[in-house]
Amino acid sequence: MIDIGQFCDNKKITMNKNILLTMRVLCIFFFLTSCNTSSQKVHTTGVDSTGEKANSAVQRVLTAEERAKLTPDQILQQFKEGNERFRTNNSTNRDHSAQIRNSAVGQYPKAVVLSCLDSRVPVEDVFDQGLGDVFVGRVAGNFVNEDLLGSMEFACKLAGAKLILVMGHQHCGAIKGVIDEVKLGNLTSLLAKLKPAVKMSEKFDGDKTSKNEAYVKLVAQNNVRNTIHNIRLKSPVLKEMEDKGEIKIFGAFYTLTKGELIFLDQQ
Repeated sequence: MIDIGQFCDNKKITMNKNILLTMRVLCIFFFLTSCNTSSQKVHTTGVDSTGEKANSAVQRVLTAEERAKLTPDQILQQFKEGNERFRTNNSTNRDHSAQIRNSAVGQYPKAVVLSCLDSRVPVEDVFDQGLGDVFVGRVAGNFVNEDLLGSMEFACKLAGAKLILVMGHQHCGAIKGVIDEVKLGNLTSLLAKLKPAVKMSEKFDGDKTSKNEAYVKLVAQNNVRNTIHNIRLKSPVLKEMEDKGEIKIFGAFYTLTKGELIFLDQQ
């Protein structure tokens, strides 16, 4: 940085000391401002709800016309690609304040996700989705009951969502609880709904305890499969929509350690 005082002396220009001090302060201020601006460049890579590359913070939300053009398979592919962006720290930059305003007049979500209660599984973030893109249902153990089935029927039959994704996750406390046969108030009846997944995993060759991560993972994944089975069994509305190709019902397992989704077979 140029020493203003020395510059002035060399040019033999007489200046008031207060003016010199002010100029020095201004130089420092502009220098620091410039550095701060360059270090705060906004990350704008990623894609918005329409699949277009985002050159700035995305303000728009999914419209009915855009959703109508999407197939269930395309939405599932968007979720897979969105998780890859999330996992690699390349998520879409969104202007949430603008999206709040733009979504207030109506919503056209393309999918409904049933997730566990776990705070380490931020559903929209995991799939790199924005406001108005996804209906989210959450309950410890990501199982379905009458209320969640009704919510899914609303989301798909009435509101137009085309994908149901059931998502379990690594190190699930509810899964560990049912393995350990935990008894506690209303939690006891909740965990009882997860017992079919334990039975489905009885052929596991190894230590069948909550301390065995491989076993916990298998039970969690089988719990997802059992939930999908119950959706089809207990909701003729959703089963009919799936049979007609109007919706897709799929399962996934989220790894807390990597932020990665494993999409499950439907066996």
